[in-house]
Amino acid sequence: MLDKVLRFFIAALLAVAGAALMQLASPSLTQFIGTEILKTDMGFFRMTLASLLCILVGGALGALVGMLTASYFISALKRFAAWVETQLNKMPIHDVIAGVVGLSLGLILATLLGAAFSRIPIVGNYLPVVFAIVFGYLGIRITMTKREEIEEMFNFIPRFFKEILKARDVKPEPLPLPVQPEALPVPKTEITGGDKRYKLLDTSAIIDGRIADVIDSGFIEGTLLIPVFVLEELQRIADSADALKRVRGRRGLDILQKIRSEARLPVEIDSRDFDDIAEVDSKLVRLGQLVGGKIVTNDYNLNKVAELQGVSVLNVNELANAVKPVVVPGESMHVTVVKDGKEQGQGVAYLDDGTMIVIEGGHRHLNQDIDVEVTSALQTAAGRMIFAKPRRYAKN
Repeated sequence: MLDKVLRFFIAALLAVAGAALMQLASPSLTQFIGTEILKTDMGFFRMTLASLLCILVGGALGALVGMLTASYFISALKRFAAWVETQLNKMPIHDVIAGVVGLSLGLILATLLGAAFSRIPIVGNYLPVVFAIVFGYLGIRITMTKREEIEEMFNFIPRFFKEILKARDVKPEPLPLPVQPEALPVPKTEITGGDKRYKLLDTSAIIDGRIADVIDSGFIEGTLLIPVFVLEELQRIADSADALKRVRGRRGLDILQKIRSEARLPVEIDSRDFDDIAEVDSKLVRLGQLVGGKIVTNDYNLNKVAELQGVSVLNVNELANAVKPVVVPGESMHVTVVKDGKEQGQGVAYLDDGTMIVIEGGHRHLNQDIDVEVTSALQTAAGRMIFAKPRRYAKN
């Protein structure tokens, strides 16, 4: 449907252009032919017969050219739109917003200056276009380069209102009761490492969500460090055109908000970025080396790369595998076959904790509840997989 609409507009645009060009050529055509009939006034818009014929012929030729070349223009427009979308997806959303604001301010300034200089002879009509290009570009570059400084300039507004709300919520503290000398508390010495025992959260661990429960259980100590490039990656995933990625990104942002509001550990946002490194995982490893912290992830590949570069890793999958009950061959389970396996005839089921069960001959029991018998189990750092057979086939 969109292609048909674009094809129509392209044909209409070229038809108008062809008619306008042929109308400009109508006086020369009339003079060249020299026929008085062509000079006949048609009685509307001060048009002669030659002008009308030129407009009709030019419009028809333009529409024909538009229909023939519409496919090329449409494909070129789609490629350009895809390139623009790819470039925008690579940019953080705050840079996009800053660029749009800078472009708007630049065009406003260009309009004001263009109106002032438009009366200059010869070049006055062209100056607004020059001003629009120059000031539009300058507006984009300045706002994107000075974005952080501009944000700092306007940060006093939320701080001002926050201070007002804080002052309203402050309650007078009760006077302290007299304390007997023997009731004085014994001072405690708090021992903290120089690096605060930082734990760097990876995007995969945040989206997974189990890390929030692990933190609440008290098994992690130190300070949670959330790099700004991890936040930007979560935001890019949440703004993705793919529905599945968008859901995962929004889940990660919700989990991160829960960690910041409910965690019993201090949470810090690290604003350092590494422009010379493109991959987020590599940036995370570099930051872990700088602060001497540990990376919290469930990415198997990041786990190995970080260990090779001397950065300690806390793998959520390894922790989950360590506390899972052991499944032994011969044990019976009641499961629901939800989909086909990779091999012919296989079926796949899942336990409540997400463990995948591959059932030999389970295809015929698709979407059914059956009893299976465990034949073997495979446990790795990337997760656990259980192999089983339906009970009536297990003894064969």
